[in-house]
Amino acid sequence: MGAELPDYYFRVRENGAAVFRVDTENRQRRIEMDQIAVINIRNGEVKPHGDRALTEEDMARIETWMAERAQVLAHRDIDDIHRAVDYLNLTTHWAQSRATDEQLEDVTDALLLAMHDLRSVLVRKKADRLIKSD
Repeated sequence: MGAELPDYYFRVRENGAAVFRVDTENRQRRIEMDQIAVINIRNGEVKPHGDRALTEEDMARIETWMAERAQVLAHRDIDDIHRAVDYLNLTTHWAQSRATDEQLEDVTDALLLAMHDLRSVLVRKKADRLIKSD
């Protein structure tokens, strides 16, 4: 490995990450990863692993990673929504031009219910925003 490794490694989990301190300065010149904490991105909780005490540097790196991760996840959320709009348009084209009667029978009720639910939420949220802006 030519490039220098980072001092910390974050193994992403569903709600956060396991945090490891990376060590290459040992006799065998092997990469060792020592777990130091588990973090929950949703509630900001940082739990030291075992009986560890986290240093100020550990906490600073963890907080930086959490802020960066929150930005990545927020970007992904809105990107997913834009993709959903594309999928709705593609689904409309499919239903109009290529879908068989059997395929439409298979998906129509589920699509109608999902779209009705989405429309209800969007209309309610839009009304709430309009009321707040007055």
